[in-house]
Amino acid sequence: MQVILLERVAKLGQMGEVVTVRDGYARNFLLPQGKALRASEANIRRFEVEKAQLEARNLETRREAEALAARLDGQSFVVIRSASDTGALYGSVTTRDAAEAATAAGFTLDRRQVALDRPIKELGLHTVTVTLHPEVAVKITLNVARSPEEAAVQASGKSIQELAAEAEAAAEFEIAELFDDIGGAQSDEA
Repeated sequence: MQVILLERVAKLGQMGEVVTVRDGYARNFLLPQGKALRASEANIRRFEVEKAQLEARNLETRREAEALAARLDGQSFVVIRSASDTGALYGSVTTRDAAEAATAAGFTLDRRQVALDRPIKELGLHTVTVTLHPEVAVKITLNVARSPEEAAVQASGKSIQELAAEAEAAAEFEIAELFDDIGGAQSDEA
């Protein structure tokens, strides 16, 4: 099906271009979302008449997105989840979780604006892309932790695995010290 794009669509084209897409993509996404019109003679004439208004609206939404991007870029949000001792999550962090964390911090985000490169299934700091406008995208950081205290430690730069290794090494040192003390006491008695 041929459609006229009413706004820039990633990996498809710019505003005003007539492109060929699969029927289902046009019927289920582009047309209902108001991103395109069927490429008929009447719709092409309609687009030419409304082109200035569409460009002005696109410019306005882009400016709003850039203003939000300036505040949002580089922000870090904490997501608290249950996880095993090794740091594997019981479940995963989704785009909805990321949007809710940003919304709780005072930013208005929709889950469709959040793009995960890969599923988040372990504790730690994860970089996520947020597309505020087809031409404006920013990166945020999700700090996935079991508790707010753990999130603060992760934010300082230490991973959960490093902390576990340090705790284990400290415990082994205390046990070794205890056995040295016991061994020293037995040699004194003899």
